[in-house]
Amino acid sequence: MKKNIFLFILTSLFSISSQAANPQKGNYFLYCHMSDKGQWTAYAVSKDAENWEDIIGGDSIFSSFKLAGIEGGTRDAYISRSWDGKRYVMVTTDMNNSKTKALGKKSEWHNYGIDLLTSDDLIHWKSTTFDFRKGPSVFCDPNAPSAYTDWASTVRVWAPQIFWDESYVWPDGKKGGYFIYYSILNSAEDKYDRMYYSYADKSFTKLTQPRLLFDWGYATIDADINYVPADGLYHMMIKKEGGKKGLFTATAPKLTGPWGEPVEDDYVSFEGNKNCEGVSAFQVPGEDGWRIAYIEYSSNPKHYRICKADKFMRNFRDPQDIKGVTAPQHGSFMRITKKEYNRLKAWSAAQQKKK
Repeated sequence: MKKNIFLFILTSLFSISSQAANPQKGNYFLYCHMSDKGQWTAYAVSKDAENWEDIIGGDSIFSSFKLAGIEGGTRDAYISRSWDGKRYVMVTTDMNNSKTKALGKKSEWHNYGIDLLTSDDLIHWKSTTFDFRKGPSVFCDPNAPSAYTDWASTVRVWAPQIFWDESYVWPDGKKGGYFIYYSILNSAEDKYDRMYYSYADKSFTKLTQPRLLFDWGYATIDADINYVPADGLYHMMIKKEGGKKGLFTATAPKLTGPWGEPVEDDYVSFEGNKNCEGVSAFQVPGEDGWRIAYIEYSSNPKHYRICKADKFMRNFRDPQDIKGVTAPQHGSFMRITKKEYNRLKAWSAAQQKKK
């Protein structure tokens, strides 16, 4: 009997460890987000995930002009620890809709690629930019089957996010890759925005060609994927264009799917007919349930809210506006250590003195 119990526990632990997951560390929190004041990335920190404090007063944590190689703007920031926990990785939408005319764009909501960034200390960042208009040549597998014939017609590459997948196997046999998922609209070949995925290597400088993640027959953007131990499934919260307003959940047994259609009777519905997007889910140590953050952007001023969900990432409740953040917008949350928290606070204070 004891032997059977031991084997059950061992099997359970192996099953959990084999799931794709972003490394977690620390009991403090970092909110890394696009500033609603401009085309830059900002930080806020918290000790309890309830009360937040801006870093550098909500100003840009790096020069978006230098790091966003296409348009000089970084939006929709998603941050995570690297696969080995020794550094940090970030993805952003390379977009600057405040300079639409200067950039010669037909629409302020057009953009052409994403940025992959790395840092050793959360303060100094390097980037690699991928301009999808250039086609297969910018990817590390240029000879693989392509999603498009006319890559130059790419007009949107939006809201990339990261999920470390240790089970991914590269052509040379090496294991482990960052599953990067995002939406694309190609004006010549798409009828609407669809979700795609690529894999980035451990250096976070190489990216595979996009592969279609799913197509539900209507536009879908701003996906946020998390593994939920309570039901052993990957949950994707997403904005679907058209139909009922709100943020909806789809599930899948694997990151790459198959992804079922969104559940229609259990969703973030607090905002009624107002528009919301930019969902980001995270957990607080000691809690079984989830926190779900999102931006309600129909109102003036906008409202960035965080609600709660149960351990199955269901039964959404108790939405509250985020406290202490200047111009919160689409972003992500990462647990940090006390040492990292203090480092960012000290850096913030030093930068404020220079002003």
